[in-house]
Amino acid sequence: MNLPQLGAFLRTRRDRIRPAEVGLPHGPRRRVPGLRREEVAQLAGLSADYYTELERGSAKHRVQPSAQTLAALARALRLTGDERDHLFHLAERPIPPSAHGSSAHVQPALLGLLDRLSNTPARVITDLHETLVENDLALNLLGRSPAHRGPTASFVYRWFTDPRTREIHPPEDHPHHSRVFVTDLQAAAARRGRDTEVTKMIAVLRRRSQEFAALWDTHDVAVRRMDHKKIIHPTLGVIELDCYNLLSEDGRQRLLWFTAPPGSRAAEQLALLSVIGTQDLDITEATTPERLPAPESSAQH
Repeated sequence: MNLPQLGAFLRTRRDRIRPAEVGLPHGPRRRVPGLRREEVAQLAGLSADYYTELERGSAKHRVQPSAQTLAALARALRLTGDERDHLFHLAERPIPPSAHGSSAHVQPALLGLLDRLSNTPARVITDLHETLVENDLALNLLGRSPAHRGPTASFVYRWFTDPRTREIHPPEDHPHHSRVFVTDLQAAAARRGRDTEVTKMIAVLRRRSQEFAALWDTHDVAVRRMDHKKIIHPTLGVIELDCYNLLSEDGRQRLLWFTAPPGSRAAEQLALLSVIGTQDLDITEATTPERLPAPESSAQH
C-alpha cells in the first residue's frame, strides 16, 4: 500500500472542495480553501484521528483502510469514477462494482442534487433499490437503512421476504407496491443482461415468494418514475406524499425525493421531520451506505 501517495491524493481532493458544496458554512476564520480534516472525517463517518493518520500517510500505526472506508471517502470527497478507482489502487484494494451495491460509487451529478435538497426527504438508490446515501430528513421519515450485504441490501428483496419491511405502508397499499417493485425490477434485469447479482436475486425471490413469482411471470415492465405513497411514521402517523425519481443516464442509480402540496397536512408533517430524531426502524425501503452471498438470508423507496 502506497500510504504517502494515498495521503497526498486525499489531501489534494480535500483542498479542492468548497464547504458550500457539501452544505457546510464557509465561516470567517477558515484558513484552508477546502475542507478541514475533521469535516471530511465527519462526512465519511470516520474518527478525525483516523482520517488524520490516513492523510498523513504514515506507516507508523499501520493504517489500512477497508473497502467500505474507501467508498465512504470517495462519496465524502465527491470523487469521479476514475478518481475513486485510483483511490482503491493506491490502497491496494479490489475495485468494487461502480453501478450497484451498497459500496457503489454515487454518481456525482446525483450527489450534487441531493446536497441541494435540504428541505425534503431524499436519497440516492440503485436500480435494485439499495440505498447509497440519504439526507437527514429521509432518515427521519423512513428510518435508518439496515446495514445488510447481499440480497438483503435491496428493499425489494426484503419486501418479499421479510414481513416487517411492509409495516412502513398501510396493508391496503401492499399489492400496489408489490406490482410496482416487480415491474421496475423487470426493467432493471433487462438492462443488466446476464448480471449475476440480479439473476441470483430473482431466482431466490421466485423460490421464496409465491407473490413475487406470480407477478414476475406476468412479464409486466415499467420503470418507476413517480408514485403516490402513504408512509406510516411512528410519531407523525400516516403521511401522504408524492415520490419522484430522477434516473442517471445509465439507469442504474436514481435520486428519489418526497414532496407534498403546500399548505397540506402532509406538508406540515414534513416540516416536523427536522425536529424529530432518526427512527431506527430497520424496515425502510432503503438501500443506504455494500452483494449477493447467502441467497437464503432474509431481508428502499
